[in-house]
Amino acid sequence: MIKNGKGGGNTRTGLVFEGKVDLATFLGQQPHYKLVGNDVLYDGNVVARVFKKNAFYSVFLAELNIDWKNYISKRLLPDDSIFVLLNNTLFIIECKHQQVAGSVDEKLQTCDFKRKQYKKLMAPANIDVEYVYLLDDWFRQDAYKDVLDYIHSVGCDYYFEYIPLMKLGLPVPPELIED
Repeated sequence: MIKNGKGGGNTRTGLVFEGKVDLATFLGQQPHYKLVGNDVLYDGNVVARVFKKNAFYSVFLAELNIDWKNYISKRLLPDDSIFVLLNNTLFIIECKHQQVAGSVDEKLQTCDFKRKQYKKLMAPANIDVEYVYLLDDWFRQDAYKDVLDYIHSVGCDYYFEYIPLMKLGLPVPPELIED
């Protein structure tokens, strides 16, 4: 999606970047989707669970009987996370918005470490982990080419302005599919 413009063909089927991205709110507004607590339902069936920041620990890890202190030395607070039951994968989604050069530049270089920390946490539950950045258009600048290449080289991912529902392994409502 282009700032103040029109996006590509599948931007309707993704999580749109709005500065303060809230995955649960976005999903709850999509056809066929409904949120009940942390549960994401599609046509009445639970397909995923969403957690922001501290809820990742107080709800998700608590339900799994995972004491984070047994696996990592310091808590990491995800901007958003979604556990997709359909593919047994936890997606950690970090949203980065920038309008001038600053500290976010270096934060992008920490994805490998953080992904490994989340993998340690999920290992007892045998849950896969994907680490994804949701970036605004600021990061399309040539100055970020090396760090964006690095993100992919360590097995993490990034998207500009939106994350396709298909990337998360979530069903795409038929009425949102564009030719």
